[in-house]
Amino acid sequence: MQNKQLVNKFKTGSLNYIRRNGGILIGLLVMCVVISIVSPIFLTERNIMNVLRQISSNFFLATSMTLVMISGGIDLSVGSIIAVIGVVGGNLAQSPIPIVFVILLTLMFGIGFGAVNGFIISRTTLSPFIVTLAMMSILRGIAYIITKGTTVRIDNGSYIYLGTGYVFGIPLPVLYMIVIFIAAYILLNRTSLGRHIFAVGGNARAAIYSGIKTRRVQMFVYIMSGLMSAMAGMVLSARSYSGNPIAGNGAEMDAIAACALGGVSLAGGIGSIGGMFLGTLIIGILNNGLNLMGVDSFWQTTLKGFIILAAVYIDYLKGLKKISK
Repeated sequence: MQNKQLVNKFKTGSLNYIRRNGGILIGLLVMCVVISIVSPIFLTERNIMNVLRQISSNFFLATSMTLVMISGGIDLSVGSIIAVIGVVGGNLAQSPIPIVFVILLTLMFGIGFGAVNGFIISRTTLSPFIVTLAMMSILRGIAYIITKGTTVRIDNGSYIYLGTGYVFGIPLPVLYMIVIFIAAYILLNRTSLGRHIFAVGGNARAAIYSGIKTRRVQMFVYIMSGLMSAMAGMVLSARSYSGNPIAGNGAEMDAIAACALGGVSLAGGIGSIGGMFLGTLIIGILNNGLNLMGVDSFWQTTLKGFIILAAVYIDYLKGLKKISK
């Protein structure tokens, strides 16, 4: 009896997921078919694993960006955190410090940057856009100051393994994605904190009247954004064997695009981890497909801009429908 209930619950959940994300699922399928016709390499096991490995950094950012956007905020500093973490982690990896402490220290830096964003935003009436825009500039400048504009080479095998290693034939960044996806899904859908994040983004004043500590919620989502950005910076620097002050340039755009495509509302209060994952897949497959087809990177950036605009417009139309009802 219990097994039957679980099966029915799974079927209902799957149908609801398909119903909510039907459009993006069809778009993803069409894109895969077109790219596979143009480039036979696309559907090879090696390329699929390569795509999953490549989207991992954007997935980390988009996961925390989902939390931030559902709460009614935005974080433009994530790309600059990637740069700082890359050069800091690279320098620490070249020191005698054990790799475990290198990882912990690197992640703590990310948490610290996120906490600064969260503290200012939660304790003042300053716009998250302005605060994180300023932090984006500050941290990018710090990355250049630390490196004097040069690249930090990394030859610590243990550190490099974090981004290039395999477990049972699966790249480590893909395993990180699986763990983070499960944790984020449980957080948003099975905990009171997840409900509070939705409540703050839906109506902050009503959330306050209902006893929700909105400042704590804001602090949490920006700390998570800093942590996930640090994770992305560490994996990216390990994969590239270097820490670079220009790393993560435009990463915030990819993360926001993935969230917007996945149905996360820029107005707050609406979104899902499952939808965001589909958005991340679309951005990653689009990048990979355009590269396989030899499309210039400048056109790729332009296309992603149009995708964000289209996603925001669709979000706007959904808002109009709700108002009319």
